[in-house]
Amino acid sequence: MNSLHIQDFLLYCLLVNYAVLLLWWVLLIAGGERIYSLHRRWFALTNEQFATIHYSAMAVYKILVIVFNAVPWLVLWLMSNN
Repeated sequence: MNSLHIQDFLLYCLLVNYAVLLLWWVLLIAGGERIYSLHRRWFALTNEQFATIHYSAMAVYKILVIVFNAVPWLVLWLMSNN
């Protein structure tokens, strides 16, 4: 496997992970109240706690995607263009 295959793989991973992040955000915006009521049955959470947990998890997920997909892809891309 050469660096172009790895570069393509990382780019596809980046796109899929951002699609998951976008879907997560859309579901929270469109159906946040339904999701909150479902979680409220299982856990004693206020609406603010629920929002804080989800947006914090989205931030951590986004940072992990950047660190493990975007940065290695960028490094390989820069190395291949020299």
